[in-house]
Amino acid sequence: MTNWRAVGVGFVLLVVIGTAGVSVPAVGQLGAGLVGGFAAGYLAGGGPGRGAWHGLVAGSLAGLVVAVVVAFLGSLVGGVAGGPLGALLGGFGAFVVLSAITLLLAADSAVAGAVGGWVKRRTT
Repeated sequence: MTNWRAVGVGFVLLVVIGTAGVSVPAVGQLGAGLVGGFAAGYLAGGGPGRGAWHGLVAGSLAGLVVAVVVAFLGSLVGGVAGGPLGALLGGFGAFVVLSAITLLLAADSAVAGAVGGWVKRRTT
């Protein structure tokens, strides 16, 4: 059973830290995934498997939201600069790249969630 409160907290942390981490591209996104995934896994508790699941869900949702927003902005900018074809290519290209980033964000969130679930199990 998914603890949506834990996923929600992890999601919010991922989005806030990821947004602030844009100025430090690689470290910012990695840090966001680790902090958000750990928080989701720790709040969910139940061990590494349950923590990994909650970190994965939080990371995936946050990554998809970011991918959709950036794809929309890419379409908007591409439409202004390159006409209808520019909007299609700009939005699709951004969506593909950000979908790959979503997978990476979900993966490190899952690992951090597993650690969070393990820590919670060890401390209780």
